[in-house]
Amino acid sequence: MNVILTTLNAKYIHSSLALRYLRTYVEKDFPSTQIREYTMKDPATQIVADLYTQKPDVIAFSVYIWNVEETLPLLSMLKKVLPDTSIVLGGPEVSYDTRHWMERCPAIDCIVQGEGEGTFHHLLTTLDRGESLREVNGLVYRENGQVRTNPARPKLDLHQIPSPYQDDADIASLRNRVVYYETSRGCPFSCQFCLSSIESGVRYFPLERVKADLKLLIDSGIKTIKFVDRTFNLKRQYALDLFQFLIDNRGDTVFQFEITGDILPTEIVDFLKEHAPQGLFRFEIGVQSTNDLTNTLVKRRQNFARLRDTILAVKASGKIVQHLDLIAGLPEEDYGSFKKTFNDVFAFEPDELQLGFLKMLRGTGMRQRAPEFGYVFMDRAPYEIFSNHVLSYDDVLRIKQVEDVLEKYWNEGKLRHTVQYLTRHVFPSPFDFFQMFGHYWESQGWSKIGHQLEDLFVRLDDFLMTVRQIDERHAARSYMMYDFLLQHRVRPHKVWWEKRLGRGARSRLAAWIFDHPQWFGPDFARLQLTRSDIEKHTVLEVLPRLIHPQNPDHPPQDESGLLLFYYPPGLQRGQQPTPYVSPLPKQAQILCS
Repeated sequence: MNVILTTLNAKYIHSSLALRYLRTYVEKDFPSTQIREYTMKDPATQIVADLYTQKPDVIAFSVYIWNVEETLPLLSMLKKVLPDTSIVLGGPEVSYDTRHWMERCPAIDCIVQGEGEGTFHHLLTTLDRGESLREVNGLVYRENGQVRTNPARPKLDLHQIPSPYQDDADIASLRNRVVYYETSRGCPFSCQFCLSSIESGVRYFPLERVKADLKLLIDSGIKTIKFVDRTFNLKRQYALDLFQFLIDNRGDTVFQFEITGDILPTEIVDFLKEHAPQGLFRFEIGVQSTNDLTNTLVKRRQNFARLRDTILAVKASGKIVQHLDLIAGLPEEDYGSFKKTFNDVFAFEPDELQLGFLKMLRGTGMRQRAPEFGYVFMDRAPYEIFSNHVLSYDDVLRIKQVEDVLEKYWNEGKLRHTVQYLTRHVFPSPFDFFQMFGHYWESQGWSKIGHQLEDLFVRLDDFLMTVRQIDERHAARSYMMYDFLLQHRVRPHKVWWEKRLGRGARSRLAAWIFDHPQWFGPDFARLQLTRSDIEKHTVLEVLPRLIHPQNPDHPPQDESGLLLFYYPPGLQRGQQPTPYVSPLPKQAQILCS
């Protein structure tokens, strides 16, 4: 049979792990099995045309919350042009409420429920022989116009599932995409908003098989490997062995893991602090809420004191990028409680803080208990909530304003020092800053238009003029000037502020710095820059206030500062210029006038 495995990825850089598992599991018996990946932005007619030209006997779609609504229209079109082709769906979005999907889309012939390898292979074998589908456990299908649901299929021994990465050509095509990998299946926790809570138990792939797979991917030049294990650090020694293996065989690959922070042993944290190269690992840690009642209601066990210690210890190492997650709209978490949760977590100043909104996923305990908490939510994917009995839709919209500017002004990392100053020294709390700014941002209509780098600074400056005193604005502007210059690899000729130094004053100041290099400290003096170097490869500016970007706890001083950014020729992507900040010497004040 001619079998096509396909899906709509959110972006081109993403890849489908599920399709690769299915292919390697069935290709021995069904060698004409191929993968064809698309994106959600690809025109539906082009996808249908491409699939049609392959003349498949079976098309199997991997379906998720993010692509289901874009997938369903394709099925109806495909059934019209390929009426004899069997259309099969699988994946977490369609594994639950299967009758709903079969009734909503008559073009669906079968749905594979849950873990798919064994069921899909059995389905292909049965179709190939022309036999009845009644014996295919784990399958939902149509028979004589009726929807039939077969018994569930027992879980496979993971030793029986071959590696999803065996095709050299396929691996080469993934070099500049995100490659997903799992060392285990299942989750030990019962968080009621998560599909992983439905299945109990955790199974592990053989460690040596995992190492062999990862070594192949690393040696093939894969840039990013994202582990999809729900709790990578659940099995202490297994995780420690793999961390050591990845450090020893790292190549140019970056590895991302989902970590449960409050059960990460101190032993592993200490090991990573000592041995992990900077930037090799990224940790995604789901905090979700710091409200004890909320966590109890969703059956989420969390020791926040232990979690805090872990996050701070990992942060102190300076080795690992941390991405923390929050969910707004969990039971009994009203606006005030979520504000506290946000402030509790932003206090860690993680590299990234993702603010998401509760989604009522099919099959979860949270969806079943929705009436109990008064939830109103979208009928179709992504099933995001509008409100509940303690959080109004007005509250949700206000929090979405926070999410918008949080992404632009913190997670993108372009104004990190400025935001640290504003959240630590100016506004009552981090949440207050993002909320006030988010409200202003939307009131100006900026949420409906794009933004360039310069726009971020100009718009923040506009906002601060409406809410803060002149001293705080001058200090914030000093940080913003610093952050703006930090974003360039070559000296910018255009800046967003009005320059305080004319050409003549800048030339005189450059000459003074050449004669007094020690003014910026021994590191600058060791550069031994010539006067020409200072003229050609630096930005000089007088700051309204003397700031301390490397010490965010130190408030700005009520005096002018002297800022120098050195842009060495040939800075590469990921490299930054070197900044120097000092008090403005009296001699320089005269030269600048």
